[in-house]
Amino acid sequence: MAELITRASSINRALDQIGDKWCLLIIQEVLWGINTFNEMMEAMGVSRGVLSNRLKWMQEIDCLRRETDDAGRKPTYHLTSKSIDLYDCALMANRWERNWFDNPQLDTVELVHLKCGKVFQPEMQCGSCREQVVFGEVTYKPGPGATRDVREKKVRRRSSIDSSEIPSKRALYRNLINLVGDRWTANVIALAYHGITRFEEFHRELPVATNILADRLRLLVEQGVFVQVEYQQRPMRQEYQLTDKGRDLFPWFLALLQWGDKWCDAKAGGAPMLVNHVNCGKRVRARVCCNECGEHLIAHQVEFTLNGQVM
Repeated sequence: MAELITRASSINRALDQIGDKWCLLIIQEVLWGINTFNEMMEAMGVSRGVLSNRLKWMQEIDCLRRETDDAGRKPTYHLTSKSIDLYDCALMANRWERNWFDNPQLDTVELVHLKCGKVFQPEMQCGSCREQVVFGEVTYKPGPGATRDVREKKVRRRSSIDSSEIPSKRALYRNLINLVGDRWTANVIALAYHGITRFEEFHRELPVATNILADRLRLLVEQGVFVQVEYQQRPMRQEYQLTDKGRDLFPWFLALLQWGDKWCDAKAGGAPMLVNHVNCGKRVRARVCCNECGEHLIAHQVEFTLNGQVM
């Protein structure tokens, strides 16, 4: 497979590791306590071969730990420190899903912050000024790790699953997984946060075939993340601009970027890009917090209830 050199990006590195719908679903299920092979296969509606492949991969990148009983049987899979650190992404995914989709199942879920005892909604705050971090209120500049990365050029079309086909009762952000569970679709959205709007600009940044890029852009328009706007009449040309729905995905991507900074820096060169908060002028070290008490949310301090039952 062909390789191309692109600008180093923690989001790209993170997506190259976990930017696959099955990997994202596995993390979600294990987070809910579903940790045997057969339980995952039933919950996710995935084939045995695909699940086996993804579990091996997740162990290779240290996102899952496999354990067996004393007899060496009944293997179970558990999150590692690396995958537990994706908790902020999971909470932001849940928030986006609630904001933009009618999901009766999701409406029955309550998140309780055990530290303050209240039902809450997660929000992303700046660690310095404690204000919410939203798209349009950040700036970017190169970081110490602003080098180049080698990436594979993909020519395979997107293999998609309909979000309604995920059988799991715990698939609380199935629409997001179906959207960003293809790393090139997610790459395109991430580039839009840097002001890239035109086909040729996206193609210059991504090692992907033109027909595949066109497919991803078409999907994002269909899903209401982008809107096409004419910028030239002769010949007619259009650019792709973020909608409110697309801008509201920014906190998920910022959480993913911070995870990539921490866990996907193979050369230990530091963050490729620094994000500054316009409101306070300081580097963003975003935290996902409880909107009731303002405290940083930690996985073991949050309780999920589904239809009144603690999960």
